[in-house]
Amino acid sequence: MTTAPAGRGPAPYRVAVVCLGNICRSPIAHVVLADRVAAAGLDVEVVSAGTAGWHVGKPMDERSAHVLTQAGYDASRHRGRQVTAGDLDALDLVLAMDTQNLADLRDLGAPDDRLLLFRAFDPEGPGDVDDPYYGGADGFTTTLAVVERTADALVDALAAVAPAAPAAGGAR
Repeated sequence: MTTAPAGRGPAPYRVAVVCLGNICRSPIAHVVLADRVAAAGLDVEVVSAGTAGWHVGKPMDERSAHVLTQAGYDASRHRGRQVTAGDLDALDLVLAMDTQNLADLRDLGAPDDRLLLFRAFDPEGPGDVDDPYYGGADGFTTTLAVVERTADALVDALAAVAPAAPAAGGAR
């Protein structure tokens, strides 16, 4: 089983999921993973970003939002953003959705000890999360299924390194 790197600073533990445009795969992973860590009671901040800046400030692809909404998730708050080298300094774990994103993140200076493919935690095996953008609705459904099972295993790995969320109204 893949392990998550230890947190590097005060809580919360910070995780980013990164794809190319931050409108399909990484927003799905962001929403699902944030839901899972909250349900597990972990003090984990989840963000998402793209390696390219084409969709900065825009909502996620309507097909991503649709598949999330149909599955009972809130897809309304996402706005696209581009990852920067400065972002990487503040993160405990950076998860690339595919090998090209992994290479792009390395080029930005992401440290190898905090950089993994998202599917490194997939119980069905590692690999890329295929980009559904140029395909039909089935690709988004498949992406959600891959993300959900991987997020479940990822939460187990995060539980070993991330603190519990503070009690409601409690201070950090």
